[in-house]
Amino acid sequence: MSHSVSTAEPADKSLPTSARLLLVDDEENILRSLQRVLRKEPYELAMTKSGDEALQLMEDQRIDLVISDARMPGMDGPTLLAKIKKRFPWCIRILLTGYADIDSTISAINDGQIYRYISKPWDDEELRLVIRQALAFQHSERRRLALEKLTRKQNQELQELNASLEQKVLSRTEELSETADMLDLAYQELRQSYVTTTEVFSSLIDKRLPANRQPNAKVIALVKAFAEYHKLDSELAQNLSMAAALYNLGKLSWPDDLFTSPSDLLTRDQRLEYMKYPVAGEQLLMALEPLKETARIIRHHQEKWNGYGTPDRLEAHDIPMGSRILRLAVDFIELQFGLILERRVPRDNAIKLIKRYSGRLYDPEITDQFLEMVMEVAPDIEHEDPDVLVLDTRRLKPGMVLARNLYAASGMLLLNEGKKLTAILIDKLAAFEKGEPDGHRYTLYVHRPEETTETNP
Repeated sequence: MSHSVSTAEPADKSLPTSARLLLVDDEENILRSLQRVLRKEPYELAMTKSGDEALQLMEDQRIDLVISDARMPGMDGPTLLAKIKKRFPWCIRILLTGYADIDSTISAINDGQIYRYISKPWDDEELRLVIRQALAFQHSERRRLALEKLTRKQNQELQELNASLEQKVLSRTEELSETADMLDLAYQELRQSYVTTTEVFSSLIDKRLPANRQPNAKVIALVKAFAEYHKLDSELAQNLSMAAALYNLGKLSWPDDLFTSPSDLLTRDQRLEYMKYPVAGEQLLMALEPLKETARIIRHHQEKWNGYGTPDRLEAHDIPMGSRILRLAVDFIELQFGLILERRVPRDNAIKLIKRYSGRLYDPEITDQFLEMVMEVAPDIEHEDPDVLVLDTRRLKPGMVLARNLYAASGMLLLNEGKKLTAILIDKLAAFEKGEPDGHRYTLYVHRPEETTETNP
């Protein structure tokens, strides 16, 4: 005897929506009781009174979960579940027993490898919960197996591709390298995917600001450059990169006037709201376990070295190292974008301000490392012309032509745009730079030299 019952739509969208359950018991009243318990659940039910009927039905239909009574005439429950395990291993198996029959239960566990056993009389809510958990586990396991199958298929395809392309490796090294990189990403742990995701969110956050005042991409580039330049631990570098992408997350609920106002010009009420954004950003990320350390960096990136920052007034080395680095990068970029002071601060002046507040706002040691990196490798955020190089005096070469005027720290014009540099002029610049106050160093914009090809006469 078998029949099916369709039930209501599921409330939990995380569970599969088309699960089929088979109820097996030789007592009609037990089957009806089970049907009553499950009538509001999102399952299709089938019922049989014997093990033979159950196996025959499973030959014709795909069954996701079987609940079988332990004692039945002919084939008992443990025997049925053992056969189902052998013939339909993907099917979840639950034993329903109303007796203190230890041998039967042990047999079901050992031979049928059941998911759970439930004693009669059962608790309705417990039964429903066990079934939901079993189907959720099955759903997760099927997805895992599908991913493993896909991975094996991709590996096989890659092996076949490599075999067929042996003779073309040298000419297609770059293409195969990109393919290998993409495949490597597919095999990394879930946490790695969060890096890309955070940068996507970063671009969405930037959309709240005018196109010429979007800091996130520049902050990301700056912390990545710092991590590479000073060989930071890979885990810290990754967390710092994600924090740079999401440090403004806590501002998303702000009105536009607060979002675009320089922090130095905020009203009292606006400033109180402003001080909450690091904690708000942390709270939005706390549910994501792989971003736990990223959230911690964001929470403390507005702390001050002297202990007068927000939100926890941490001082000196109590502030996480990632937060100390992020604060430097954020302030350096936001000063230049006009997001801190009423006016945009030129790059050289931003460097001076960072140096001036070392020991008060910023970690002195990390500040020195940061400014060293900025002077050596960090690009000028206003510089977008690919035909112009940004150099310091140590990297100048005779024959280079200035693309912008060069000024001393005092504001005095030193060299005009279009000036062609000579070895003598470069030496004079270097000597003059040494005499500048506070160790000020020059940033020069020069036209990229044209590539020339020497030919034999």
